[in-house]
Amino acid sequence: MKKIKFSYLNVFIFLLAFISCNEGIDPLTQVAAELDATAPVVKILYPTEGLKLKVNEQIIPIDIKFEVTDDIEVGSILVKMDGTEIGYFTDFKDYRRVLNEFTYNNVTTGPHVLEVIALDLDGKTTISKVNFEKAPPYLPLFSNEVAFWAFDGDYTELISVTKSTVVGVPGFAGEAVVGTNSYAGAADSYLTLSTSTLSLGNEFSASFWYKVNASPDRAGVLVIGPKDDGKADDQQNNRKNGFRLFRENAGGKQRFKLNVGNGTSDTWVDGGVAADIDPATNDWVHLSFTISSTEAVVYINGQMAKQVTLVGGVDWTGCDILSIMSGSPRFNGWNHKYDNSSMDDLRMFNKALTQTEIQNIIGVTNPYGPAVGETLYMPFNDNYSNLVTGALATKVGNPAYANESKKGSNAYAGATDSYLTFPTTGLQGESFSATMWYKVNATPDRAGLLVMGPLEVGNPADNQNNRTSGFRLFRENAGGKQRIKLNVGTGSSDVWVDGGSAADVDPTANEWAHVAFTISPTKAIVYINGELVKESAISGVDWTGCDIVSIMSGSPRFNGWNHKEDLSFLDELHFFNKVLTQQEIKDIM
Repeated sequence: MKKIKFSYLNVFIFLLAFISCNEGIDPLTQVAAELDATAPVVKILYPTEGLKLKVNEQIIPIDIKFEVTDDIEVGSILVKMDGTEIGYFTDFKDYRRVLNEFTYNNVTTGPHVLEVIALDLDGKTTISKVNFEKAPPYLPLFSNEVAFWAFDGDYTELISVTKSTVVGVPGFAGEAVVGTNSYAGAADSYLTLSTSTLSLGNEFSASFWYKVNASPDRAGVLVIGPKDDGKADDQQNNRKNGFRLFRENAGGKQRFKLNVGNGTSDTWVDGGVAADIDPATNDWVHLSFTISSTEAVVYINGQMAKQVTLVGGVDWTGCDILSIMSGSPRFNGWNHKYDNSSMDDLRMFNKALTQTEIQNIIGVTNPYGPAVGETLYMPFNDNYSNLVTGALATKVGNPAYANESKKGSNAYAGATDSYLTFPTTGLQGESFSATMWYKVNATPDRAGLLVMGPLEVGNPADNQNNRTSGFRLFRENAGGKQRIKLNVGTGSSDVWVDGGSAADVDPTANEWAHVAFTISPTKAIVYINGELVKESAISGVDWTGCDIVSIMSGSPRFNGWNHKEDLSFLDELHFFNKVLTQQEIKDIM
């Protein structure tokens, strides 16, 4: 009996399943395999293209993040750093969309290329690349410098390598006095930093470049001040400690003022019209101020706008934060809040700078005030621009950066078949001088450094050697050393300026050497490290056909003797349309 009931039960379950599959439950159907139509899609999420990592360690880790998707299935993912495998993945939880992150611990100082190579099951491959850089540690340019913001795309204080706290949404100006970018103010936005990194003491100075935006018509620029207890957050105005640098409308101009607290009272440093800047000019202006135990001084473009005696110096009680480009949060009671202006190259010092020291900072960082007769200045701080005119050099091949420098943050690094050119418009005159810092690489064993010469019509592009006009500065092997030589064209002939062994530079020393030359209507001179190594009489220089200058190669106008690209380093290149004296060359050094 049980056996019969069991059979009926089996039949009932079968019928129920059959009915269910046809009433409300989709029947199983055979599906043809999809075609693998497209290659994988690769997105590198971090590092991003052009990222510059700024830390003081020589070798750092980096978290690599990427996403790979495929229409059917991701087969494998290979990750390379500078051509070397650093990761390989084949096991994925989601075989159509792979999100991955892993740490690579050996990022050295210099430029890097990260590659993510994805392969699907059908053999289709996609390669994605990003270029990024681990910048060299910043070394202070000036004595007693305790803080520096370059504002080259981030808000990091580069001596302590501390990221500023960002309030609101400040931006970047897309232009710079020094480097590649600058701070751009925005409504209700500013930066702060703990003063614990600033070594606050009896003396203090700040220096920066500034392009004023007169709206709003008053603003805080730099403030280190105490909290005003008992006052609302937007009514802070305790001036007994620290300092407040700010601006206010003065008949359409903006007047810059400094206020310093000695612990019991405050002192005003107000230069009146001498401290005014006209926003209509839209120019970068250099601002600085110093505080000592006896006086406070405000400077504009290196000139004293106001000097005031301080009684009791400056007192830092309660001054725990620095505000950049706003009076908030500690000095907004008179509506000195955010500043919409631009700021660049902000430096702070734990000493009272002299006027000479301030003018030196301006000279080192200022492309807008070239020396008399200066026509070209290239510091090579991560760009190839002539800061006198703002023009960018034309790149041939793939020149690079040295990730070290004689001055500033970087220098030019030569590469195979690579160099820079400029049109010679505005660079030539009856006289000419050039100065540069140079670290020689003896491979190749001869190369062009600077050439301003004519085309040799009728000769092939790799056999140019017309020396009847312009000049050619180059180097050649001399018993294992490299000899620097100059050739000047007078119009009908050429003159050699060859100092022999006095003009030799030893590549094995791996040191920066200062190289300079001058051309006048009567003589041409080569200097190395400020010393005259050779002087030759000439009948003047002829510029016929000299329409381009080549930097770090003899090509395209002086390669007939194989003086082509130079793989050496170059920094602080200056041109002048006058003859520099030996003392002027030493001053530039």
